[in-house]
Amino acid sequence: MDRILFGDNQFFGVNHISDEKSRQQLVHFKNDEAIIEVLDLAIQEGVNTFMCTTYARIGNICSHVKSNPEKYADFKIFPCMPYAHKYANAVTELGMVGAVKSYLPGNMVGTMLKGGWAFLSKDYLKLMEVLVDAEMKMFEGVSTPIIFLQNVVTDMLLGLQAGEVLAAFHQYVKKRYNAEAGFITMNLPLLSKTLDGLGIEQPIICTSFNKEGFRMSGGVKAYEEVLAAKKCRVIAMQIFGGGFIPAKEAVAYVSSFTEIESILFGASSHGNIKATTSWIREMSLANNKTKSLPNEQSKL
Repeated sequence: MDRILFGDNQFFGVNHISDEKSRQQLVHFKNDEAIIEVLDLAIQEGVNTFMCTTYARIGNICSHVKSNPEKYADFKIFPCMPYAHKYANAVTELGMVGAVKSYLPGNMVGTMLKGGWAFLSKDYLKLMEVLVDAEMKMFEGVSTPIIFLQNVVTDMLLGLQAGEVLAAFHQYVKKRYNAEAGFITMNLPLLSKTLDGLGIEQPIICTSFNKEGFRMSGGVKAYEEVLAAKKCRVIAMQIFGGGFIPAKEAVAYVSSFTEIESILFGASSHGNIKATTSWIREMSLANNKTKSLPNEQSKL
């Protein structure tokens, strides 16, 4: 994975501290061209990986990328699925049966309607595979080396102690898409322990990581202990604590952990993209050099 990953919250009005800012972002990015412009600015600053939820509009971004193969030769997308609101909206607009028909093949719909809950209890892993395939259609022809399961599902499965589904997702994306599975969570300690128990070695886990413990179930110390154990590859997200931690201070804290493989952030202006990427590179380099020095020298 690249050290720096670019996120998508700003494109779809996700702001943890300001509803007004959310509305402004929704208006600003109502056209796909505005999203593409910011992605190009990120690429200009050397960030070539875009990590995004499977919003319907992401399909338009994928089409643009495929239409310009030379420009985006090194560009990668990490899909994060499912986009839960998409399914909820489908149920609202089409009803339960209509929503199911819109996402599942006809033969499976018929079988499910006949079998009801018996079908779900028997073939829910197959259902998972079909839904993954439905989400991945828009990414055909785009480099997607890692496919993520969103925290809304990951953490629900943890709560249900349904680790077999996590393992099945891990196996399926490798077999079907020649990709690695990634898991997004708000509970790094529990997920790391669960995946280790399932025999999944060095899983990729994207999780909140910041000095204030924002959305970090178990607390900062528990997360730092997971890093020290080195049993997973961690992507740090929500490093600014929802906007409450000054940017440079937030980057300094996260960059001090050389065990963190990648840092994910989102921004909508060239200035913020350039500043954040510069800080991450400079601070990561400095910390790596310090860690590589002999103990006596590192104390100087």
